[in-house]
Amino acid sequence: MAQSFVDLRSDTVTRPTPEMRRAMAEAEVGDDVYGEDPTVNALEQAFAERVGKQEAVYVPSGVMGNQLALRVLAPAATTVVAGARQHVVVYEAGAAGRNAGVQFHTVADDDGTFAADQVRWAIDAAKHHHPRPSLVCVENTHMPANGAPWPLARLREVEAAARAGGLALHMDGARLFHAEAATGTRAEAYASSADTVMCCLSKGLCAPVGSLLAGSADVIAAARVERARLGGAMRQAGVIAAAGLVALRTMIERLPEDHRRARRLAEAVAERWPGSVAPERVQTNIVTFASPDPEELLAHLRSEGVLAGTIAPGVVRLVTHHDVDDAGIERAAKALASAP
Repeated sequence: MAQSFVDLRSDTVTRPTPEMRRAMAEAEVGDDVYGEDPTVNALEQAFAERVGKQEAVYVPSGVMGNQLALRVLAPAATTVVAGARQHVVVYEAGAAGRNAGVQFHTVADDDGTFAADQVRWAIDAAKHHHPRPSLVCVENTHMPANGAPWPLARLREVEAAARAGGLALHMDGARLFHAEAATGTRAEAYASSADTVMCCLSKGLCAPVGSLLAGSADVIAAARVERARLGGAMRQAGVIAAAGLVALRTMIERLPEDHRRARRLAEAVAERWPGSVAPERVQTNIVTFASPDPEELLAHLRSEGVLAGTIAPGVVRLVTHHDVDDAGIERAAKALASAP
């Protein structure tokens, strides 16, 4: 399928690069539960340094990274302030209620961000018999909002409101390095606002599996305990961590190519369905738009050799990545132009 179709369903469909495969085959390994896998240790250290945190823990998925943050930072029966369309709210199968015993206080995030006043309202509401908030979650980049990166100044304002109310802050940075590439703001600067930051190595960076959660030493020590409770402790995980090291070293600088190609797709969508998307607002690698009949559109695209997906009723998503080149983008643009 990957060779026959232009696959725009997700940036998780990428295949490991030849350099990653070699690194995986040659990786030095040990038992990570005992802290003895040198490749995992190197990956965790490299990521922690990259985002300016003391330590990091390697986990199988971004969902697990987010769930560990909730379990460590948000006591049961408290609320988590988060955008209504964030991954941790919508796309984790209700995991927060089951794994952490928390509820979400959701706020409008149409442009991928929300305001400090929305956080202050949730804090003040606790004085009026509303559940007490303990944590703020932000998603950077924000997938449903065309992969929108947070403006650093706005993030700082949200952080200040959270700190004033005694709340912790977690950043779901599944595509954090896309935000860095699009804005020029270093990942470390973004992460400095957060107690914990999660990043996926398999979204846009071509690693076959794995995510990282970084924070202070005590928070990550607690997260390791919770990782074990969720069944996420791994053994000779250096075999896959090796690909993550290559991803951090070689795949971030090329991300602007994906962003440029996503803008081209957004232009094709806007030309076919005027008003469906604003191309100038597509800053990273994701294009989302409303369709009156997504099933018909996806069937048409597939018939033209292009795969796409949906993220909500009536909402189609296109995602660019390493395995789609300019020729593939033009093929997709042509298919969009001929869509019914």
